[in-house]
Amino acid sequence: MIQLKTKEEIKLMYESAQIVSKTLGILTKEISPGVSLIHLDKIAEEFIRDQGAEPGFLGLYDFPNTLCMSPNDQVVHGIPNNYTLKEGDIISIDCGALKNGYYGDQAYTFSVGEVDSSIQKMMDITKQSLYAGIKKCKKGNCIGDISFAIQLICENAGYGVVRELVGHGLGKSMHEDPQVPNYGRKGSGARIDDGLVVAIEPMINLGTHKVKFHKDGWTVTTQDHKPSCHFEHDVAVVDGMPKLLTTYKYIYDALGVYSNEEDEFIFNP
Repeated sequence: MIQLKTKEEIKLMYESAQIVSKTLGILTKEISPGVSLIHLDKIAEEFIRDQGAEPGFLGLYDFPNTLCMSPNDQVVHGIPNNYTLKEGDIISIDCGALKNGYYGDQAYTFSVGEVDSSIQKMMDITKQSLYAGIKKCKKGNCIGDISFAIQLICENAGYGVVRELVGHGLGKSMHEDPQVPNYGRKGSGARIDDGLVVAIEPMINLGTHKVKFHKDGWTVTTQDHKPSCHFEHDVAVVDGMPKLLTTYKYIYDALGVYSNEEDEFIFNP
């Protein structure tokens, strides 16, 4: 059952979402060759708690850490460990925070130094597909319209769209209805209305869409061991239109990058 949110609830969710976005911004400055995943995880936990929030993933379904950290051929849900980043790696960092009883949830795939041009292209197109999906998250459309927009861009570029893992509703629980697949048919799925809040998150592979679930109960990798990337935003439908609760602004500020990709989705609480 979909739990539509009031404007007051969306404002509370915005606060949680912004904490997650700021956390990713802090981590951006730390990502470099030789840095361990567990070091980044500790930085994130400390920052989130300093904001008066709790790490959203820590202990959720018994997950052992603050961040899901998934380098290279890991798709999602990687457990932070002593792996040290290397030049040319990519790493998806998925972060959650809980404040005022509501969750924020966001992911970004970072490059470590210079990455192969084919991998960079996959990342760019995946992020492009995220915003194409967000544009379809408006009153009167269906969830399948979001899914179709993402799938069309990524598969036309020759990438594998993961089937087994999907986006989701968000609120007082980290995972609520509806599920938001990254593949689907126009006009299918639940009807979108004001108050819907979803995490839209394309998970896209350079090769096959097929994945492998590992025995640790969390780690998911591509079956062909080619790289995968993951981008995620929290989106609320306000007055019929999609508004971003999360932002990549803090990441771009840390990188010294200008972007206007979020301008049409700015939420003013």
